[in-house]
Amino acid sequence: MEIKQLAASDTENSARWEAFVQACPEATFFHRAAWQSILRNVFRHPTYFLYAEQDGEILGVLPLAHIKSRLFGNSLIALPFAVYGGVAASTTEATAALEQEAQSLARQLDVDHLEFRNINPRHADWPTQDLYVTFRKEILPEVEANMLAIPRKQRAMVRKGINNGLISTVDRKSDRFFKLFADNVHRHGTPALPKRYFDTLLEVFGNDCEILTITTPDGKPLSSVLSFYFRDEVLPYYAGDDEAARNFAANDFKYWELMRRSCERGLKVFDYGRSKVGTGPYSFKKNWGFEPQGLHYEYCLYKRDSIPQNNPNNAKYKLLIETWRRMPIGLANLIGPHIVRNLG
Repeated sequence: MEIKQLAASDTENSARWEAFVQACPEATFFHRAAWQSILRNVFRHPTYFLYAEQDGEILGVLPLAHIKSRLFGNSLIALPFAVYGGVAASTTEATAALEQEAQSLARQLDVDHLEFRNINPRHADWPTQDLYVTFRKEILPEVEANMLAIPRKQRAMVRKGINNGLISTVDRKSDRFFKLFADNVHRHGTPALPKRYFDTLLEVFGNDCEILTITTPDGKPLSSVLSFYFRDEVLPYYAGDDEAARNFAANDFKYWELMRRSCERGLKVFDYGRSKVGTGPYSFKKNWGFEPQGLHYEYCLYKRDSIPQNNPNNAKYKLLIETWRRMPIGLANLIGPHIVRNLG
């Protein structure tokens, strides 16, 4: 078995990598080879996309990126800006070889820590971040069955959006989405990812990346979501809402429309994505009848005594969050990308 590194310009082996990811049960959308060019070109992070090969066959992949920041530390992560990561492999030998190579690379890069964003636990002796959970649920074959599967109170909110005459439209450009997204995160006191990132996602992933925008009957944008499609799953991943969205139940209608459309496309799984335990999004997803499933973000620490806490729950960021909320949104959108690129 050999551990090799995928060159971003290597189209032949990128195609082999993609074929493995599509077939491997452990792989996720975030194991796709195209993330390498996105992380390099948009965020300027060095990447190390490793794969295990034996007798000309790929047996495992491990996408890694190196983030070095004075504010947020020096880390090697599988994978930044992704909720799932770590090794995806077809044999235990490939998994062990890839993880060993990642640890060797982490020491060469002199990082503070190595992070695997695993869905399932692998290392009982490694520190594990238990802040996040994910929500996944089967999409039933019939549209009405999915409506009836939503708990009664939440179903009433969906019907409120329908009765308000809200309209859902697929956007092939990110303009309306980004305005809602940037305004939303600004109200929460966090920097927005650059618009160029979303434009790149739409360009690189094509039909596997889609924006659904909700408007009033007269065309006012209220809510929008950017989703990924992988095999038979839909993953609503980035979202934004106008302040008026709550009055129209636009956020509720948005996710119902995405579920309805996914059902009609024949998809099987609705992946509601990651949330922090005890937050508003966590409660919102539970209200839809989804049950939380723990994520196992495992860390190999080299120059740290504890797991990094680069998230809004960290008390040391409280003043920064409050300051960001008061900042004019134009200025926030200008300087935000230079900060958020290092959060991963």
